[in-house]
Amino acid sequence: MTDRDRSSSLAAVLGILLGVLGTCLVFSIGGRHSKLDGNYSQWRKLNLILEQVQKNYVDTVDVKKVTDAAVVASLATLDPHSVYLPPVELEQSETELAGNFDGIGIQFNVPNDTAIVLEVIPGGPSEKVGLQPGDRILKVDSCNIAGVRFPQDSMVRRMKGKAGTEVRILVKRDDETIPFDITRGKIPVHCVDASFMINDTTGYIRLSKFSRTTYMEVSQAAKSLLDEGMTHLVFDLRDNTGGYFDQALLLSDMFLKKGDLIVYLEGLHRKREDYNADGKGILQDVSLSVLINENSASSSEIFAGAMQDNDRGQIVGRRSYGKGLVQEPIYFTDKSGIRLTVARFYTPSGRCIQKPYDKDYQYDIYKRYADGEMFEKDSMKVDRNEVYHTVGGRTVYGGGGIIPDVFVPMDTTKATRFFIKCNKKATQMRFSSSMFDRYKKQLSAIETYPELENFIDGIDIPGKFLKYAREVDNIVPAPGEWEESKAYMMPQLRALVGRYSKLGDNAFYRMYLDIDEVVKAAM
Repeated sequence: MTDRDRSSSLAAVLGILLGVLGTCLVFSIGGRHSKLDGNYSQWRKLNLILEQVQKNYVDTVDVKKVTDAAVVASLATLDPHSVYLPPVELEQSETELAGNFDGIGIQFNVPNDTAIVLEVIPGGPSEKVGLQPGDRILKVDSCNIAGVRFPQDSMVRRMKGKAGTEVRILVKRDDETIPFDITRGKIPVHCVDASFMINDTTGYIRLSKFSRTTYMEVSQAAKSLLDEGMTHLVFDLRDNTGGYFDQALLLSDMFLKKGDLIVYLEGLHRKREDYNADGKGILQDVSLSVLINENSASSSEIFAGAMQDNDRGQIVGRRSYGKGLVQEPIYFTDKSGIRLTVARFYTPSGRCIQKPYDKDYQYDIYKRYADGEMFEKDSMKVDRNEVYHTVGGRTVYGGGGIIPDVFVPMDTTKATRFFIKCNKKATQMRFSSSMFDRYKKQLSAIETYPELENFIDGIDIPGKFLKYAREVDNIVPAPGEWEESKAYMMPQLRALVGRYSKLGDNAFYRMYLDIDEVVKAAM
């Protein structure tokens, strides 16, 4: 691309920032005045401005810097979700949803300023060289990352890298310090966090995002649960911010009858497109509860809206985020790109999922807290002017987001001072790490949930935790405070310790169900 081409592309976005100017721009160049046709049609004004900047600006112009700034600011005037992504951000964005990335294949936590390996992904590069859960990572190549408050995202960046490249990881295992030379490879990224039977007939699946592998992973999990006798599914989409549209369609198709409308999209330059189920889904006869909250967005809302409007499942939780704009990716030769909003999503009844994007858009969730919406059903803002009906005739409301059939408020009554102090210091997480150090051999050998429960029941977690909090963090509950906190904190502690077994996140989420009011409501 020539300098002139670059300046033209820059001009094509910069002018939006200068919209306060009149329709005719007047320049004074070398003591002479010249008028240029600044008509807004065909975006000509934008080109004119940049041409003049390049020809006459007092200093050398950093075209890349100005272009990127202009693009970001220009798209920001359109809607909250049309964005420009520089090369690095574009790569990161696509990696998160692609279903795999290049790296060493571990999941780790940083409870005490030192990264501790939680899971070594089967078949990955780290497993092949012998890394184990519980290993403490001291160095990545020559960089010391332990005990120096090294940022966790920086740790991830140092361990990631192109497949085929090498990295040296120095770990501490018990009393030994061991170096591992690891050749990075392709690492699968899973989107099903947990999948298990809650009881004899009810299955539970937690989905973290709609990635390229979502349909395949959910299908595999569902088939396994069906084999175990599932007739009711609790499908957890809380904090799922969405992802690929086609995966939302495929997932919805698993539950709906042939011809059922899943969603439609429409925009000024996009004719209405309807998406219907083909009737071949394996979960058409399974009763369904869908869990959502204020962080469930985009593809999560498409799925929840399709289930609600077709009277296919009960929606439980709190009002979803309200992100119903269709972004179309546009790529450039410098490996950057934009996500441009081209249409809106509508549920089968005709509700627009997108909430209004006004000046308070980015603070909407905080406003929900302030207005009491998270705690009281009557505080939920419902636009009574936007009335729609499900296929069975039930009334549902538009105005943005999916309003649940069963509202479950946040419960802050159990947050004692002792609990809050422990949370601030991450005492629970660091305690669970110390328990793994102490019982590593036993935890690593556990393969079934009953085994895990029996083991945890026998190691006096309450006594050990109170001692740890007192001796390590100098936190002591006030009289009666532990009794008040115990019912809420014990499932959390058991879940964090159980996560270190071979059952991983399945153990964590299963043990957490005892204090999960949304799951209880769905049951």
